[in-house]
Amino acid sequence: MLLTIDVGNSHTVLGLFEGDELIEHWRVATEARRTADELAVLYQGLFAQSTVLSKTEISGMALCSSVPSVLHELREMSRRYHGDVPAVIVEPGVKTGVPVRMDNPKEVGSDRIVNTLAAVHLFGGPAIVVDFGTATTFDAVSKRGEYVGGSIAPGIEISVEALSRRGAQLHKIELTRPRHVIGKNTVEGLQSGVIYGFAGQVDGIVERMAEALADDPEDVKVVATGGLAPLVVDEARSIDVHEPWLTLIGLRLIYERNT
Repeated sequence: MLLTIDVGNSHTVLGLFEGDELIEHWRVATEARRTADELAVLYQGLFAQSTVLSKTEISGMALCSSVPSVLHELREMSRRYHGDVPAVIVEPGVKTGVPVRMDNPKEVGSDRIVNTLAAVHLFGGPAIVVDFGTATTFDAVSKRGEYVGGSIAPGIEISVEALSRRGAQLHKIELTRPRHVIGKNTVEGLQSGVIYGFAGQVDGIVERMAEALADDPEDVKVVATGGLAPLVVDEARSIDVHEPWLTLIGLRLIYERNT
């Protein structure tokens, strides 16, 4: 079985594949100060709760991280606790099959390359991947499967936290769809602004990207992923498909290309 680990700024998502089927998954908070030993204890605790996995059943690992300090500890954890298991860490030099058409390809986050590969594999190009995480990222994929650039906007939770800090009478709210777009109280007004505001942002950026990617914007597949995607996907008119495990699928594909 293949263990995939996607470390984001806020959350770490783990997935277990048997062949091309995701059979188990977990989500935990990302803590940059955790050591390799702490990570091993945390992950093994999750594995112990699984009915389909024991440590000896892991036959391979594929990892990517947006947090350099965590990547270092993940590398050490892999060496110390899974030293006999082949591991692929997505970094410069790893075969992804994704040409990166950027001024400096090394500055592109590994998760964005992984998402590009998975989107092309599942849906073909041209495509736009909208990843709702700590930041909301928009990644443009050409018809030939190239990563051609993107856009980065503040994430949903970051925006809500900033608003609650700077607004004297505004407080943190439950992120859920309000009863009506016209809020009848402060909480509903905030929920409306967040949910429909971000949906409008997504539609606006996607529309412009699609026009730049293809002669016919309707040919561009728009894929949503990320932990906060369920808040917006039903309200954004431009999103074609929601694939919550896009990054994990991409990690599986990269592992297969490198082992």
